[in-house]
Amino acid sequence: MEIDESNIRDILARNIKENRRKCGFSQEKLAEKAGISTPFVAMIEVSRKFPTPDVLDRIARALNVKTWQLFTVQPSPEDAMEQLRISIVKDIDMVVADAVKKAIAENCGRNGR
Repeated sequence: MEIDESNIRDILARNIKENRRKCGFSQEKLAEKAGISTPFVAMIEVSRKFPTPDVLDRIARALNVKTWQLFTVQPSPEDAMEQLRISIVKDIDMVVADAVKKAIAENCGRNGR
């Protein structure tokens, strides 16, 4: 299933499925813990149905997460690594630039400039 991160149903579907798997639950086990039917869980996970707020709360409790967390877009591991790489490169650039400025200032001071 292609995830459309601008579509709230797709975000919810992905997050429920991922959290269910992290918990080691089958759809049947999640349905039982949340007090809903297994086919309903399956329909939510393929973005065909959208649960009521009460059902969302029960699913979140069953998955041991906050309800709002079911709607957050998490970066992929690749996206997270790229953001980390960019941050590290920026930090290195700043450290090098500061070191160069300091070296130039010290060199100029020794040469009487």
